[in-house]
Amino acid sequence: MRWGDRGGLVASSAVPFAVDRSVPGLIVKIGDYPLHHGGVGAIRSLGRLGVPMYAVTEDRWTPAAQSRYLNRAFVWPTTGRERPERLVEGLLRAGRAIGRPTVLLPTDEEAAVLIGEHADVLAGEGRFLFPRTEPGLPRRLASKQGLYELCVEHGVPTPEAAFPGSYADVKAFAVSARFPVVAKNRDAFERRRRPAVGGTTRIAGPRELLALARDWGSRPGVVLQEYLPRESAEDWIVHAYFDAESTPLAMFTGVKVRSWPPHAGMTACAYAVGNKELAGMTARFIQRLGFSGIVDLDWRFDRRDGRYKLLDFNPRMGAQFRLFENEARLDVVRAQHLDLTGRPVPEAEQLADRRFVVENIDLPALLAYRRSGYTTPHAPARASGTELAWAARDDMRPFFTMLARCVGPGATHLYRMWRAKNR
Repeated sequence: MRWGDRGGLVASSAVPFAVDRSVPGLIVKIGDYPLHHGGVGAIRSLGRLGVPMYAVTEDRWTPAAQSRYLNRAFVWPTTGRERPERLVEGLLRAGRAIGRPTVLLPTDEEAAVLIGEHADVLAGEGRFLFPRTEPGLPRRLASKQGLYELCVEHGVPTPEAAFPGSYADVKAFAVSARFPVVAKNRDAFERRRRPAVGGTTRIAGPRELLALARDWGSRPGVVLQEYLPRESAEDWIVHAYFDAESTPLAMFTGVKVRSWPPHAGMTACAYAVGNKELAGMTARFIQRLGFSGIVDLDWRFDRRDGRYKLLDFNPRMGAQFRLFENEARLDVVRAQHLDLTGRPVPEAEQLADRRFVVENIDLPALLAYRRSGYTTPHAPARASGTELAWAARDDMRPFFTMLARCVGPGATHLYRMWRAKNR
């Protein structure tokens, strides 16, 4: 069937399901990070099905704002430090402008937490559609301390961690800890304020730890975590969508091959690889939590003890979600839209050995990984197909916009990130 002129259920010969294109999608971003390929991927994923797409953007010249599949960009610069009431009102203004029930698609923790904690207001008058979960759960999952406590409570393996409340606590930890350790910001929100550490930081010994801790203030906002040696570990990712009963309607697993900054940042290259054990662990954990919605989880398989350990839980879509599709051409964003609009979500096996590459960061990541000699024997030798984060034959403007914004300050920023990790 071709697209109808007035909305309603439509189907395409490319997908074996019907989508309700009378219900738009809205990409919700909080903070200043214009080069976000996940938002572009979501706009394309639903836009190609004829779903009207809208997005919150920093300005009119972000890659997302330039997509041919975007109906309108709501230019609304935010920092993440605004009062929640102001952010909620901004979303409601966007909803009034759209003028019909709209599926919300948060791309960061701040947005996911805001939606979860103000669900009643945002869902009022049928303005927005989104998965409903316990209001405080997204905040706990996005917090390193909250996630650690939930893992311990539910028996899910995770690296050992300490959460110092003072410099004295750091000193006590330094006496008994087994080094090296990893320092991370305790809460995702810290990156919008004054982060204690610039991302994941490996600390070799007590002297280095105490020197760093002097700059963390009287109440360090850090987690000191067990270091899992990369030569003895494998990085795995899980993306899934869970319905109102915490039943997985779409579940995908894959391996992270490269990240930027190396071994500690966002995914630069990954492969879709089936892993029933990991999928089962994820499903059981989320069913115990009672969570509903899209999730992006980072696991690390520790070859020393043969266990998968949960590192991060993002209660929203991941930037690399377009790595994953199943044989029904379903990804997690499409699954959520179908479910929230009352349409059946088809079951199918995930497409194996697909590759995802983020063009602007994978080249420096590849050079850094080759220099270090790190290999990923758990990744497929060949890809069955490659999904690029930015370039798409039917939507090239986001790619050229990304290139333009990477020149000058953008390129300098990438270089500084690399230098910071290789001092």
